[in-house]
Amino acid sequence: MSGGATTAQDARSFDTVLIANRGEIALRVLRACKELGLKTVMICSQADRDAQYGALADTFLCIGPASAGRSYLNQDAILLAARLTGAGAVHPGYGFLSENAAFSAAVEAAGMAFIGPSAAAISTMGDKIAAKSAMMAAGVPCVPGPDTALPDDPAAVQAIAAEIGYPVIVKAAGGGGGRGMRVVLAAQHLQDAVSLTREEARQAFGSPALYMEKFLQHPRHIEIQVLCDMHGNAVWLGHRDCSMQRRHQKVVEEAPAPGIAPERIGPVAEACLTACRLIGYRGVGTFEFLYEDGEFYFIEMNTRLQVEHPVTEMTADIDIVQAQIRVAQGEPLALGQEDVTAEGHAFECRINAEDPETFLAAAGTITGIALPSGPGIRVDTHVYAGYKVPPYYDSLIGKLIVHAPSRPEAIAAMRRALAQTRIDGIATNLPLLRALFDDAAFAAGGTDIHYLETWLKQRSAA
Repeated sequence: MSGGATTAQDARSFDTVLIANRGEIALRVLRACKELGLKTVMICSQADRDAQYGALADTFLCIGPASAGRSYLNQDAILLAARLTGAGAVHPGYGFLSENAAFSAAVEAAGMAFIGPSAAAISTMGDKIAAKSAMMAAGVPCVPGPDTALPDDPAAVQAIAAEIGYPVIVKAAGGGGGRGMRVVLAAQHLQDAVSLTREEARQAFGSPALYMEKFLQHPRHIEIQVLCDMHGNAVWLGHRDCSMQRRHQKVVEEAPAPGIAPERIGPVAEACLTACRLIGYRGVGTFEFLYEDGEFYFIEMNTRLQVEHPVTEMTADIDIVQAQIRVAQGEPLALGQEDVTAEGHAFECRINAEDPETFLAAAGTITGIALPSGPGIRVDTHVYAGYKVPPYYDSLIGKLIVHAPSRPEAIAAMRRALAQTRIDGIATNLPLLRALFDDAAFAAGGTDIHYLETWLKQRSAA
């Protein structure tokens, strides 16, 4: 299935970018815009209007109440703000409207550039069935299972599961973020799982369509970062390991993924670039894979900038956000695949305002803060002493990134950086991150996606 060709004619000339997001990613995009000489409009909700970081934008505009649905997800309000401020482009960051095909189309229809892929490409890759079909056509290795929606007939569903072989996983075609999926270990549990997941999918994603795949029991989560322009050029910028997850939410990411030979991942990455050309993809994107027993299995593509992009920036020495903006302006890529190198090793820790034991969100006022510095250390955050963490949004308040010549050196650097980091007044997951980087199995590398949750259960039982 094609997502529609992207051509240089899709480019828009602009000198002002509206940043349709908040927090650390809004600041990250603002920095890239400033370095490119672009003016910025930063929107906010009433919950964020007193945030000091808004003063760094050329225009800081409140567009609605604290509720994300009436502010950061309010397409009409964002488009009105863009028109009123003369913005020629909209950068969605990640989350919120970043993978909303209707929003991408509305921005383009209003005569502005959407700094991201086309609506057609977002739609293709946002539907897991269509995405799998496109990947199979491009030669990207996929998890065993058909690239079609499950039929309504229970007997036909049972036959598909039997052909795949148990355990299987039933997933919502429009799902994501760990929602709309159930693992089925035996045939007698299949129909109940299908019925429950279908209803969950209908309520959460507006479509009851499901698909089924083989459930891999001990995989790692490996990502391949790509960058594509409107002139048919595409490169991949290395790979990441994002296996440290709790309830399908990433906690620590690293680049490159340890223990995977270049000759093994290279052909898979090239197939990803073929897929990008097939669907007419533009901008940055990430192909996500499960990796088990030396084999890659495609699971989804994120059609946006990702939270963990800094580890790739550190190892590839490329400003991914600037490249994303240049693509939207119609510029050809400034590098070919032969120019991409991966130097050293990088880790990213997500710092969340949450209780490290219960993981409950912890809104409140930050009364004091100390952040590490020095060679190879980067902190992406919007918070400061006196900042009030609102209870309405994701708990991410910052990202701590380190880069060193080797993985052991990067682990040592992260230990030092975490020890130097202090955030007072609210609960954070810093104690958890410090303990994780002292864990021998994690330090050895290659742990699977279930490791962190097992580790947490063992710690709570001790």
